[in-house]
Amino acid sequence: MFSYYFLLGLRSLRRNPVLTALMVLTLAIGVAASVSTLTILHVMSSNPIAHKSERLFVPEIDNGQLEGFNPQDQDRDDPQSTYMDAMNFLRDGHGERRTVLYGVSAPLEPERKDMPVMSVTGLALTRDFFAMMDVPFLYGHAWSDADERAGADVVVLSQALAEKLFGAVNPVGKRIRLMEAQFQVVGVRKPWLPVPKFYKLIGGGAFSQEDEIMMPFATAIRHEANPEGSISCQGRTDPGWQGFLKSECTWLQVFFETKTGAGRAELQDYLNNYADAQRKLGRLKRKQPNQLFDVMQWLEYRKVVGNDNRLAAWLAFGFLLLCLVNTIGLLLAKFSVRASEVGIRRALGASRREIFRQFLTETAVVGLAGGLLGLALAFGALALIRMQSEQLRIVANMDWQMLGATFVLSLGAAILAGLLPTWRACQVTPAIQLKSQ
Repeated sequence: MFSYYFLLGLRSLRRNPVLTALMVLTLAIGVAASVSTLTILHVMSSNPIAHKSERLFVPEIDNGQLEGFNPQDQDRDDPQSTYMDAMNFLRDGHGERRTVLYGVSAPLEPERKDMPVMSVTGLALTRDFFAMMDVPFLYGHAWSDADERAGADVVVLSQALAEKLFGAVNPVGKRIRLMEAQFQVVGVRKPWLPVPKFYKLIGGGAFSQEDEIMMPFATAIRHEANPEGSISCQGRTDPGWQGFLKSECTWLQVFFETKTGAGRAELQDYLNNYADAQRKLGRLKRKQPNQLFDVMQWLEYRKVVGNDNRLAAWLAFGFLLLCLVNTIGLLLAKFSVRASEVGIRRALGASRREIFRQFLTETAVVGLAGGLLGLALAFGALALIRMQSEQLRIVANMDWQMLGATFVLSLGAAILAGLLPTWRACQVTPAIQLKSQ
């Protein structure tokens, strides 16, 4: 019976074509507006490494000065680590893996004479990063432990940069001139851009571009590669690179990985004991609680999804509700002219339940048509949004989940809008309609 009602619904689209077009268009615009906004919110709030996000932790210890300190302020402007703390975290060896990183940019001199000197951006990090973050390789692999200890001039390139420099060939073993030194290519990374970019929220941006280069942390330190990102300094800083490394400036991001989520308690104990030991050396005078954030807590702490984004989503759904109110009015008008048809069907023995099912199925067909049109409008809206900026280009992309949600939303909205008109259609009195004929 459903297939019969569905065919009736398709035929009903040709009745009152102007009224039907208005219903479909009204529903489609509401669906497109809400789905476009919801898609961006969905991407921004997604878990970028879901299978291990509860085992990756960012530590925070407060090394700020007492002057001007407000104990009620729990959020730090720059919750990164000093070079001293980061090196201690690496040396102490807690967790299954650990890494320290910071953003770098450097001039690259291509061997090809037809290519000018270019500026490339990326990360200086320790080799555990690749296993911790599940970085995929196209060619080669991460640098060795020996390269890391020696601070060797080695580099991992993105696939896009490798193809730009060498073409579609395996460049492992070749050299590039970077920071006025010859770096050997040890690996080429496949396209890899977690969204949000959780490992470089500070100074990099949650929705920034893919990193072009990755080099050993020790190599960047040896070359005195200045940080490309946020730096916050506390107290006196001695001049020169070594003075900067010994200072209380926070500019490094640290991540720990534990074998299981239960390892968090042990890692927290280590962080507390470490902070206590540093206080005995005259540091960490604020005595603030030491914190660990897993990936999703870190995204929340850094307010990757702001109140403005959530407000935009609510406003979009408010607009959808307004469209539904208009759709209800159009459906009432559409069904009211079919009162005589309902009366005849009732007189021939159709129950109110059958009438209800028929008209609700027709409403669902309208919702399906509105969903198809709304999907096309949503794709168009997202394409326009992607043209506005690089960050929006990354987040304004619809995945299969939102694709399914579009149809569910349109059908659900249409059925919800059709409940009142369908119920009104079922209240037709057969005798009155037959007398009026």
